[in-house]
Amino acid sequence: MTRLQTRFAALKSAGRCGLIPFVTAGDPGPELTVPVMHALVAAGADVIELGVPFSDPMADGPVIQHASERALAHGVGIKDVLTWVSRFRERDSDTPVVLMGYLNPIEIHGIEEFSRDAMAAGVDGVLLVDCPIEEDEATVPIRAHGLHRILLAAPTTSEQRLLQACEAADGFLYYVSFAGITGAARLSVDAIADRVASIRARSSAPVAVGFGIRDAESAQAIAAFADAVVIGSALVDTLAGAGTEGEAASRVQAFLAPIRAALDDKT
Repeated sequence: MTRLQTRFAALKSAGRCGLIPFVTAGDPGPELTVPVMHALVAAGADVIELGVPFSDPMADGPVIQHASERALAHGVGIKDVLTWVSRFRERDSDTPVVLMGYLNPIEIHGIEEFSRDAMAAGVDGVLLVDCPIEEDEATVPIRAHGLHRILLAAPTTSEQRLLQACEAADGFLYYVSFAGITGAARLSVDAIADRVASIRARSSAPVAVGFGIRDAESAQAIAAFADAVVIGSALVDTLAGAGTEGEAASRVQAFLAPIRAALDDKT
């Protein structure tokens, strides 16, 4: 079993909801990326979603856009991201790492070369926001090299495309809780629960829910029916401006600890 499969199997066996924090590689500073990743695990992360900075995002809201801009201003690229994952693996061989980004930087790197390098670095999966399932053939090397190709579904996904995504789901399926960009503060929990139930009826893959989850309360509400919750913009905003490893680790702990506790609260 892969790291992702092992982790979700362990969560299911323990009756726990997974916590997947998102951070942008290279922000708040390139030298802090690996320490922040370790701090996320120490604070209770089950999977790390690591954003690859990109200049023209279509799904990211202002908070993550600005984080990408700061990282790009430091010259951060895919080679740096893979180097940091490799360094993270020197101390952590168990926590799955999923790269989230866009197709353009990977195509520039070369999909075949990227897939080989990412697997060698210790990446477990890749989520490409702008590569729909109809273009899945373009990402064949990702799966061929042993990486999970994480697919997205949303409230606007048609029944036909949802069925395709459910049938091809690999690692886990990421459900976007509403039509919009990251960071918006609105959740219709009942509607999300109905949609997740519909996905479960079509696929055995774990379902992670993201977008709009900002705190312990919203995370706990989603945990009632999801296999994992993804929290990004609020965390990225919390980390912005941290200048030292200690400061970044403290911010991570203060932010994630209440969310981890809420997810583990069985009452």
